[in-house]
Amino acid sequence: MQSDDIDNRTYKVVMNHEEQYSIWPANRDNALGWKDAGKTGSKEECLAYIREVWVDMRPLSLREKMAEQES
Repeated sequence: MQSDDIDNRTYKVVMNHEEQYSIWPANRDNALGWKDAGKTGSKEECLAYIREVWVDMRPLSLREKMAEQES
């Protein structure tokens, strides 16, 4: 019997137009505005990938506006 705590599903990392990340089951179609970010694997692997690449949590539009104000 399999424990409810074990998650053997395969996930994918997705990203929206604001460069915000999420994970979804790999067999799920992407919602409007979301695209594959190029990583699939276990939940832990996908979350580790997000921690590595999503270093600035601000939405892209805010980062661009702030950069524009600095120049």
